Amino acid sequence: MAGAALPNEMRGGSTKAPSAKALRGLDALNFFLADVRDGLGPYLAIYLIAVRGPDQGWNEATTGLVMTIAGIIGLVMQTPAGAFIDKTNHKRAVVIAAAIAVTASCLVLPFVSNFYVVTATQSLAHVAGVIFAPALAAITLGLVGPKMFSKRIGRNEGFNHAGNAVSAAAAGGLAYFFGPVVVFWLMGLLAALSIGAMLLVPAKEIDDDLARGMTTAETKDDEEPSSLKTLLKSKGLLLFAVLCAIFHLANAAMLTSVGQLLTHISGKDHATSLIAICIVAAQCVMVPTAMFVGAKADAIGRKPIFLVAFGILAIRGVLYTFSDSPFWLVGVQLLDGIGAGIYGALFPIVVADLTRGNGRFNAAQGAVATAQGVGASLSATLAGVIIVSAGYSAAFLSLAAIAGVGFALYLMLMPETRDDLPATGSDTLPRAAATA
Repeated sequence: MAGAALPNEMRGGSTKAPSAKALRGLDALNFFLADVRDGLGPYLAIYLIAVRGPDQGWNEATTGLVMTIAGIIGLVMQTPAGAFIDKTNHKRAVVIAAAIAVTASCLVLPFVSNFYVVTATQSLAHVAGVIFAPALAAITLGLVGPKMFSKRIGRNEGFNHAGNAVSAAAAGGLAYFFGPVVVFWLMGLLAALSIGAMLLVPAKEIDDDLARGMTTAETKDDEEPSSLKTLLKSKGLLLFAVLCAIFHLANAAMLTSVGQLLTHISGKDHATSLIAICIVAAQCVMVPTAMFVGAKADAIGRKPIFLVAFGILAIRGVLYTFSDSPFWLVGVQLLDGIGAGIYGALFPIVVADLTRGNGRFNAAQGAVATAQGVGASLSATLAGVIIVSAGYSAAFLSLAAIAGVGFALYLMLMPETRDDLPATGSDTLPRAAATA
């Protein structure tokens, strides 16, 4: 593993193309795992509020608290998860185990209603779920190498969003006839298919040195990839982590809040179908957005594209307040396809920029994801408290204001991380600063 000399052709990017079987497996894995990796997501709020309801102690605030607690427990595991992915040579087995754990923790939810038990199940789902992002990025980098990484990440995100769209459409259609509980059984089916897809990727084709971001043979086995240390030593990485936390503080609660609003407007019988339509609409936009980012991130640069994501997020929060018509809310949700599509594709690319050559790619992903998770976890509680005390419009405007702050900070402080740009003032991040 680490410490072994890399072949010359592997140091700047692999010249040995991965097999068609491996690439098809990677496509299928991203497609089927899309609805598994995030657990129940917005369906959790709908299920607890619409099915369990106030009679069993569930409202926006208690639901938000569950999501916050589970999110905090999950984010504590982000930092060791990335380092673990860097170190392990059994990435396929790790992905399969995580898929089983997330699915099992969600399938028991229809049979429990106690606050503490529900919190425990969703905490387990979050702990297992933190494995997917660094593992999929590592497997991709280990298969295609750094030269093709940006383009392949865009393709990964495209298949991920397509999978989300298809599964959400299926959930919405089936929920109309069988009720919200159908999302649990659909999740079980997709987990089984994702395991099959993972097995299509031959383990021998995943270069574990490339998968952790090594492009030279200097990194030694006894250098443990500490994600927290990686984060604190790099000013560029630390700044990016703060910006990711702000993005998720503004973004994470938006769809959940829309789902809760639709529950009150349309009733529990139609809320699941309506939120599924919101998800499908956004995911359909995310597919071409992610593909575009993967294809053009090297040509345009990372910074201008990321600024678009922050700007769209702020606009989306404001537009939600214009009307509570289900048609309007679904239309506004289309903007999530642009913002989230950009973020999902650029996140691993920027982290790879900032860690290239030091063998800490997945450890750094875990570190930044920890900060990202802090923002996402606080978002649910923040929105829930504002909704209960001041209403939905106040919550959406507050989230939009946070996104506006993120846009300003990224514009003024975050340098361009693409390493082949000419040195022009603040828009250039010296490689030494990125990997210090």
